[in-house]
Amino acid sequence: MKDANCIFCKIANGEIPSQTLYEDETFRVILDLGPATKGHALILPKEHHANLYELPETTAGEVMKLAKKMASMMTERLGCEGFNLVQNNGDLAGQTVFHFHMHLIPRYRADGQKIGWKPQEVSQAELEAVKDQICQE
Repeated sequence: MKDANCIFCKIANGEIPSQTLYEDETFRVILDLGPATKGHALILPKEHHANLYELPETTAGEVMKLAKKMASMMTERLGCEGFNLVQNNGDLAGQTVFHFHMHLIPRYRADGQKIGWKPQEVSQAELEAVKDQICQE
């Protein structure tokens, strides 16, 4: 299934040119047009799924295998010192294109980027309450 109005469907399926790093029957990996760092790339499934929640389990597993392959290759060839895998779901989480994609972000000592969050203080009772809410039967 493809969405005729989705720019990532068009890129993933070769209708819009891109700097392609990898392609197979299921995925295309491209360089991001607005990179956070040198080599910042995106894994795009060729089938349209708006987010992680819609992605079939088998495809989700294949995304991680491909991410590992690409991160290893990019680390070796670009000489980066670390790597972030970023995947956003929904407006509040920072998703701007509603076609599942995973960011592959090589990290360099002086790249000036910060990807993270401010840890909150939480009690053991609060953690247990959250665990119970998630794991309720």
